[in-house]
Amino acid sequence: MRERRKRLVGRVVSDKMQKTVVVMVERTRRHPRYQKVIRVRKKFYAHDEEEKCRVGDVVRIVESRPLSRLKRWVVEEILERAEGRSEEAPETVPEEVAG
Repeated sequence: MRERRKRLVGRVVSDKMQKTVVVMVERTRRHPRYQKVIRVRKKFYAHDEEEKCRVGDVVRIVESRPLSRLKRWVVEEILERAEGRSEEAPETVPEEVAG
């Protein structure tokens, strides 16, 4: 049987929550009256179990059952890493630098 869950590709705009990222999905459509092509952006809350996503990453999210009040998507894979961010970014500033 064919997989029926929706899949979207977007960019991570926030990773400040635990096991949750906010993904901005951008698509284009025509205005009904003026026929101008406009960009439509929408934010989706997605579950990131291993907390590997960082701001700026391009990810594929897949539809799932409701996980919380706002979360209905799960991060399927990271398609592209954000430039300038390493896999293991330091969480705290060393004492020598903070000083």
